[in-house]
Amino acid sequence: MSEVIVVGGGAAGMIAAICSAGEGNRVTLLEKNEKLGKKLFITGKGRCNLTNAGDIEDLMGHVVTNREFLYSAFYSFTNEQMMEWMEQWGCPVKVERGNRVFPVSDKSSDVIRAMERELGKRKVSVKLNTEVRQILTENGSVSGVEINGGRKLKADKVVIATGGVSYPSTGSTGDGHSFAKKTGHKVTHLDPALVPFNIDGTVCSRLQGLSLKNVEASLYADGKRIYKEFGEMLFTHFGISGPIIISASSYAVRYKGKQLKFCIDLKPALSEEQLDQRILKDFQKNINKEFKNSLGKLLPKKMIPVILELSGIPEDKKVHEITKDERRNLTALLKAMPLMVTSTRGFKEAIITHGGVDVKEINPSTMESKKVQGLYFAGEVLDLDALTGGYNLQIAWSTGYLAGMN
Repeated sequence: MSEVIVVGGGAAGMIAAICSAGEGNRVTLLEKNEKLGKKLFITGKGRCNLTNAGDIEDLMGHVVTNREFLYSAFYSFTNEQMMEWMEQWGCPVKVERGNRVFPVSDKSSDVIRAMERELGKRKVSVKLNTEVRQILTENGSVSGVEINGGRKLKADKVVIATGGVSYPSTGSTGDGHSFAKKTGHKVTHLDPALVPFNIDGTVCSRLQGLSLKNVEASLYADGKRIYKEFGEMLFTHFGISGPIIISASSYAVRYKGKQLKFCIDLKPALSEEQLDQRILKDFQKNINKEFKNSLGKLLPKKMIPVILELSGIPEDKKVHEITKDERRNLTALLKAMPLMVTSTRGFKEAIITHGGVDVKEINPSTMESKKVQGLYFAGEVLDLDALTGGYNLQIAWSTGYLAGMN
């Protein structure tokens, strides 16, 4: 029997503690907050998108950083197993659009409660309001941790599952990264990921609150397309957000210093030719009206003044006076409405952290450090991240499982 300490009571930490205790170890879970799963509580807008029901290759395809590192983890503890465990632990799950998996109750608190019950069953000693100050090592092996008040707790194995630096209000303040550095590990550059964008100009603030469904967003870096996705987006006072936008941020971090531009295809179901024909048909019905009164069937009301302005066609121009070139320019605008990015929002609004403990220094089959014997890392503290849809939580479950089992 080993004496195991798990640092961090989030998704990766709780599953690591459950698995380690299940292997017959004496496990202590240390959490600096007043309760477990604080970040888990707010995921999926409080509904907790706990994994994705796609096949393993599909999961792999949605990982953005260090995909190959996760093969062992994803195959050792699959999304199917996580769903089965949740059911067994008294938290039934359901699959929604895009294979997103949620608790049937739509309450993230039920996921946390199910895990707390399991921790109790496996006799894990959970210590809340307990902050780890440093990881203790002797002769290249871990020997325990020092907590607030200077107390030292001995351990044969320590799992660091402290999360990244996104949503710092939930306690993710980069503790694990400083522990990693102090124990001789490299931490790659940290950036906010799965985060909204600040956009130049006043277009977005004028459209604030408008949500668009079934549009296609493409992100360009110095003119080269680096991302394309179909779905939902939202205009805000600072720029743009929503599922297809925040996913783009995971790619944008690689193109720092380049000019970033979004092009929004407002009518992705129609080719440029088909859209031009559709506009022509609308124009024929409104042939004697002013241009500003001809777009009601084509666009949301809030969007019309903005499109009028961007089109360069005078709003009081009669429809029958609009030239073929002007109409074609309008078509091109609706197929690629340009929005210039000034920056991404900060860590306070980021769902996850891009960057972390360098995975080259971690054994992918066990999550053990290659530098310090008995020291393990799991979850978002590692340089691993994926798109939205439950993939990041599956990274936490799978890496936490491996760390706990080993």
